[in-house]
Amino acid sequence: MQRQCQSLFFLNNIKGDKPMANEQQESCSAGSQKMAQNIQNQMIESTLGKIKNKLLVMSGKGGVGKSSMAANIAVGLSNKNFKVGLMDVDLHGPSIHGIMGLKGLLDITEEKLAIPKAFNDHLKVVSMQSLMQEEDQAVIWRGPLKNGVIRQFIADMKWDELDYLVIDSPPGTGDEPLSVAQTIPDACAVIITTPQDVALSDVRKSINFCKKLNMKIVGIIENMGPFKCPHCGNTIELFKKGGGQLTAEKAQIPFLGSIPFDPQVVHSCDDGKPIMSQSIENDFTRAMNKVIDTIVG
Repeated sequence: MQRQCQSLFFLNNIKGDKPMANEQQESCSAGSQKMAQNIQNQMIESTLGKIKNKLLVMSGKGGVGKSSMAANIAVGLSNKNFKVGLMDVDLHGPSIHGIMGLKGLLDITEEKLAIPKAFNDHLKVVSMQSLMQEEDQAVIWRGPLKNGVIRQFIADMKWDELDYLVIDSPPGTGDEPLSVAQTIPDACAVIITTPQDVALSDVRKSINFCKKLNMKIVGIIENMGPFKCPHCGNTIELFKKGGGQLTAEKAQIPFLGSIPFDPQVVHSCDDGKPIMSQSIENDFTRAMNKVIDTIVG
């Protein structure tokens, strides 16, 4: 019998100011804590062993469309019949839940493993929003708790075998991407930017983050690139052009492609129906499919 995921300890952490993990530490011996840590490490290793490819979608700054890119990459991969998981580790501002049109809490198995939400037959999703009983509840956590929950997103989830796990992280190089890099040592980065200089300055920080942690970079995607005016057919450059490719060339990392700006992407995300999940053939979807084909290799 399945139950809703209201009893998992990270949900209990959300409810109170004092983390349950700390209460357990007060009552448990150092030996039992070490044993629990070893068990979780084994569960993480077992889960990751069933996942062929892990993609950390990251950006140097906010506002570059990173979450919509992560969602559409995951959907695009599932369209090619890959088994895909989408994990949202933006704990303070989880947006994947809404972009994917998900409702309600996660269910759990009798073994107390949480069951990711199914988006389609080939794609399942986990987001912090799926663990919160109140829609607008704030998560006010520091590093150790965030690291613990990200580990649980792997250890305590029934992911099963996957071809790809796409991980949407918050912007910057803080706790969440660092926790992913430490917990999933073979994760590879997909870096999202927009063409203007401000975004490119920050994306170089993401590149250096990956290099310092010896994380392989799959490549850079330039989002919100030039697009054709639907009225006159002329090319419009909202945020300049070519900056992502130039940055990739200077850093000697692959450039995965430029994705044109498309207002329809905004509407589809607000409607909980990523554009790649719809039968739409346009410049955006064609560019996304080229990027996904390059990622698959």
